This record gives sequence, structure tokens and C-alpha cells, in this order.
Amino acid sequence: MPQSASTPPVCRDCDGFATATITTGSRTSDGTRTTVRVNCPTCRGLGRTIPSLLVRLGR
Repeated sequence: MPQSASTPPVCRDCDGFATATITTGSRTSDGTRTTVRVNCPTCRGLGRTIPSLLVRLGR
């Protein structure tokens, strides 16, 4: 019998792409662009969500 592979649930807000790098438009003294890393506020940069049962148990 085939076994089903369990995959962690993907965050519905970022679809698994939890971190984005955004350029600010300015450059540093060596000429490279200044960037800012921004994480998804829902999953906090993990790309997956925690099942709601575990969230309720933690409270």
C-alpha cells in the first residue's frame, strides 16, 4: 500500500515565500544597493503555518 507523504501546511498569506528582499533605492559606499529583508507577519518568516489545535493548546 502506498503511504501518503505528510507535508507541512503552507502559509495562506505568503504561499510559502516567507521572506522578501526589497531595495531601498540608495547605495552604500562600495556601490552595492541597500536592501531590507521583510518577513511575512502571519508565519513570521517560516513559510508554513501551525495547526490551529496547537495554537489553542499553547494558550
